[in-house]
Amino acid sequence: MKVILLENVQKLGAIGEIITVKKGYARNFLIAKKKALFASKENIKEVDKIKADLNKKDLEKKKLAKEIFEKLKNKQFTIKKLSTENNELYGSVKPTEISKIILDENKIEIKPSMIQLLDNIKTLGNFKVIINLHAEVHAQIKIQVVPAEIIQ
Repeated sequence: MKVILLENVQKLGAIGEIITVKKGYARNFLIAKKKALFASKENIKEVDKIKADLNKKDLEKKKLAKEIFEKLKNKQFTIKKLSTENNELYGSVKPTEISKIILDENKIEIKPSMIQLLDNIKTLGNFKVIINLHAEVHAQIKIQVVPAEIIQ
């Protein structure tokens, strides 16, 4: 299915580009999130008219993403979790938990979908996490998982 991108999408293309993607991805993600339109003749003409405005909005999003990047770069967050004697966690650390800690400590709202775990966090230790703030801006933070105090 051919669609016109309304914003820069990582690994897909830039604003105004006409790309071919699978129908489900187009309908359920790109069009539903207003990141693209069906590539009809009318829509192509409309996107050409508003391309400058879309670029301006994208630059504003990028500027905001860079501000958040400056606040987050090289930060370390500590998460306390119950663990076994082998340093394995009961469960794992999920992106929702990481976004909640960032909000609590830095008052920065990060959606869990923006958080990319480099590997599953299922043990105690230090882990690197990438946060996709914009198609061109990515912040890397460190997550330190420490054992929670055992209550007896």
